[in-house]
Amino acid sequence: MCGIFAYINHLVPRKRREVLEFILNALHRMEYRGYDSAGLAVDSGPDSTTAQDTIAIIKAPGKVKVLEQEVRDNAKLFDDLIFENHCGIGHTRWATHGPPSAVNSHPHRSDTENEFVVVHNGIITNYKDLKKYLEGHGFVFESETDTETIPKLIKHLYDIHPNMSFRELVEEAIQQIDGAFALAIKSKHFPGECVATRRGSPLLVGIKSREHLTTDYIPVMYGDAKQQTPSPPTKKRNGMQGDGLEGRDSLTEFRPPSERSQVEYFFASDAAAIVEHTNRVLYLEDDDVAYVTCEGGLSIHRIKRDLDNNEPSSREITTLRLELQQIMKGNFDYFMQKEIFEQTESVFNTMRGRVFYDESRVVLGGIKYFLPEIRRCRRLLLIACGTSYHSAVATRQLLEELTELPVTIELASDFLDRATPIFRDDVCMFISQSGETADTLNALRYCKKRGALIMGITNTVGSSISRESACGIHINAGPEIGVASTKAYTSQFISLVLFGLVMSEDRMSFVERRKEIIEGLRRLPDDIAQVLKLDSKVAALAQELYQQRSLLVMGRGFNFSTCLEGALKIKELTYMHSEGILAGELKHGPLALVDKGLPIVMVVTRDKTFSKCMNAVHEVKAREGRPIIIGEVDDKETQSYAYRFLEVPHTVDCLQGILTVIPLQLLSFHIAVMRGCNVDCPRNLAKSVTVE
Repeated sequence: MCGIFAYINHLVPRKRREVLEFILNALHRMEYRGYDSAGLAVDSGPDSTTAQDTIAIIKAPGKVKVLEQEVRDNAKLFDDLIFENHCGIGHTRWATHGPPSAVNSHPHRSDTENEFVVVHNGIITNYKDLKKYLEGHGFVFESETDTETIPKLIKHLYDIHPNMSFRELVEEAIQQIDGAFALAIKSKHFPGECVATRRGSPLLVGIKSREHLTTDYIPVMYGDAKQQTPSPPTKKRNGMQGDGLEGRDSLTEFRPPSERSQVEYFFASDAAAIVEHTNRVLYLEDDDVAYVTCEGGLSIHRIKRDLDNNEPSSREITTLRLELQQIMKGNFDYFMQKEIFEQTESVFNTMRGRVFYDESRVVLGGIKYFLPEIRRCRRLLLIACGTSYHSAVATRQLLEELTELPVTIELASDFLDRATPIFRDDVCMFISQSGETADTLNALRYCKKRGALIMGITNTVGSSISRESACGIHINAGPEIGVASTKAYTSQFISLVLFGLVMSEDRMSFVERRKEIIEGLRRLPDDIAQVLKLDSKVAALAQELYQQRSLLVMGRGFNFSTCLEGALKIKELTYMHSEGILAGELKHGPLALVDKGLPIVMVVTRDKTFSKCMNAVHEVKAREGRPIIIGEVDDKETQSYAYRFLEVPHTVDCLQGILTVIPLQLLSFHIAVMRGCNVDCPRNLAKSVTVE
């Protein structure tokens, strides 16, 4: 959801227009996360009456381009005034409290003098109590948001403790706040400084120095004086990300290599916002407070150490493996369109270095040390939301077959609502493209407290799920910018198939089945390329359907997940009503909807459910339905019953869902374009759902 960006330059002369352009470009890079308003804050120079630096805030509902036009039209601000030390912050808001409007947009301020300004991602659950308390101390609120309580609380603390440092004020404030947040804060009382902190929402720090960095680790400082001495490095039980604290620097903060060194810092919700500036980043953990001083130093603070978890005592500066061209549209008009057509490459990358076709062998480095423990488990739980949940539905049958274990799939929100019993010999697998999905992350922590083995399946290195999992699989799909997931779904699907193959590698009874699946994986990129050639045929079908108000998608067996995912894509992108139906349930209610006016897409492939799916086709035809069938090449029998027929190559049954979902991805895309919808940023939706 919301995008946060902050830029701080130390001894790097920047024109104010450059700072504004940095912020605006970063907000453009984060548009895909979903938002409905945007804003920014920079220094406006000394006030004419007080000679004290003041802060200018510009914000507007709508897209970033609206904000950009307002900024460029402001000749007093969009100028060539040079700052050697400066902090600017920006934000894209996804409305939770109060509708999209200029007053509800971020940054929010402490008072009319703009003494403290804040950008915030998340939800403050005790904001009503804070607001009542602050109103009792004379504060007047301008907006309907929960966020406005934060700068006013900091201002209140500043009035009481004027000698506190900027960092100490923020630390004191966040101890009074309940809920999830990522914050970046600037103040006219602390020019050139910035404080950022997170709890439950992602935030990373980019560092750009003209000289070579003297350390790859920044020690964490604790508020409790008894715990100031860093603990010895520990090995984290995590196959997704090593700890590697050996040889860390003993400084209490990161400083530029020399006193007059030039350094720039970037705080962001997303690496996409900073990759054009630097690839050197560190990921903040929950309750970290990052503080950039006016001398150019960066320090990481925590109020207290969690001795029970033996937490790491430093944060590693890592190198981003993300190229700028990966987050550009290239020759395509839309990110989603590009990502659909990238699936030949993304599925190959998911398998690259993991599948050894000639040996019929699969290696998953992120879980190999945990395989004995996983094989001894009582049951497998796959926990996710939305599209990630559908990837679990797609592979449950295969996992049950190959592992011979009970496999439970759970929607994370419902899983938490039910307080589901979890046992120490359970393996809980958490699937999330972003690795930051709030419900999934909360479910992970719930299971972790109960002693289950935690396994993460994500597309984002350094995400909360990847860091908090004991082991896991990185799906390697590459950056996905379109809000409606496409290539991440197919890569999650394949990752779970690979997991099943690894789990069954010691079973002689599965040798032939494994060979069949691995051969299917070898052919998969070419099969996907064949499906993508249907694009023009799907566009013609979309021309017939785009004015319809409802669409049913039905199938069964390995293709049931295709129906759920296809219907979700149509809902997300076109705003049409669409429903994914298990074909076996057709007679138990949905058949009442069938007539010649209702568009019905049916997925029928020649697996062991073929005859049952054909029964459903006959039932639809008998009621004057006109089924649009996604079937296999050369299946003349099925084609004879179809109103429209889309051919996909034949592959092994458990992989067929990858090929049958792509026509539905294309269909949803083309209908959305014809209906004039925003394909990459559907209304009311966000790429990374970081609130419950």
